[in-house]
Amino acid sequence: MTLPRTMTAMVTMGHGDLDQMVLHTDWPRPDPAAGEVLIRVGACGLNNTDVNTRSGWYSRAVTEATTGGAFAEINEDDPAWGGSPITFPRIQGADICGRIVAVGAGVDASRIGERIMTDNWLRDADDPGNMTKTGYFGSECDGGFAEYATMPSRNALPVSSDLSDAELATFSCSYSTAEGMLTRAAVTAEDTVLVPGASGGVGGALVQLARRRGARVIAMASEAKHADVAALGADRVLPRAPHDLRAALGEDRITVVADVVGGPYWPTLIDILERGGRYTCSGAIAGPMVTLDLRTLYLRDLTFTGSTVIAPEVMRDVIRYIENGDIRPVLAATYPLDRLHEAQTAFIAKRHTGNIVVVPGT
Repeated sequence: MTLPRTMTAMVTMGHGDLDQMVLHTDWPRPDPAAGEVLIRVGACGLNNTDVNTRSGWYSRAVTEATTGGAFAEINEDDPAWGGSPITFPRIQGADICGRIVAVGAGVDASRIGERIMTDNWLRDADDPGNMTKTGYFGSECDGGFAEYATMPSRNALPVSSDLSDAELATFSCSYSTAEGMLTRAAVTAEDTVLVPGASGGVGGALVQLARRRGARVIAMASEAKHADVAALGADRVLPRAPHDLRAALGEDRITVVADVVGGPYWPTLIDILERGGRYTCSGAIAGPMVTLDLRTLYLRDLTFTGSTVIAPEVMRDVIRYIENGDIRPVLAATYPLDRLHEAQTAFIAKRHTGNIVVVPGT
């Protein structure tokens, strides 16, 4: 197979607003190094990490909600998810579905032609469970907002599915994040799980994956999206932020809150947790700064868990769920790569249900 030496790529040039993402039609195509594969990108999903890293929202200098725009001040030493600098220019985009078209030294050539999805967590091959030795695809290395991308062979996971590339590109970040949260909170069929922001990519994944575990799921979303969220399998759907949440819950008793929203409503979520309940978090799109009465935490025997770096087996489990038909994609919209600005604007507006994907070459 003859491969082009250049490619079209959307390249992030620095922290700031959408104009920092610049389309290049002659960007050098990468070659796979030893242990790597070269992927022809079929589709690449959008996620909050792309937006937050570009804007510098992860910096401790930022206390506002995620806006997707430039912030007046960020600390250049902690603007990425891991609390460290990021190197620019950088091709972002983590959630690839595509095919292997070349392999580096040490990789079996029989993998060429294989359809894959990405395991986005870049781990130390000799110490894969060590959280301090992890990076993220599209952050610590170039990702999938391009026609081609390289990655370690072990991160290119084979998938057998009749779903389209765009549909498969909705899963990697959102569903592995959600499964990681539920795993960390040890959710079982005995639980009733409250999911704020249930119409988003991670929120919708939480609904499906918690139901897969047999848990009862109470979802929260804007009323215009209730039908979409109910179709994901939620047992009940409540307004996005009821004035009296306890009254809205009625007889339901919440044992787990699985949250990516945060913001000013956060204390209300904590107040309705049952004694011995668990709160698990992997985002704060409505704002990172919250208020906690420590008496609520210890007198009610609550457990709080953050969830970012997932266990190595989680993404393989997600692919198994896809192949078994246990979970389904929620593809909100597909955009060509050269309209990534428009796609990310729609993503930030959060008027959609599910995930937004970009596709090269259309």
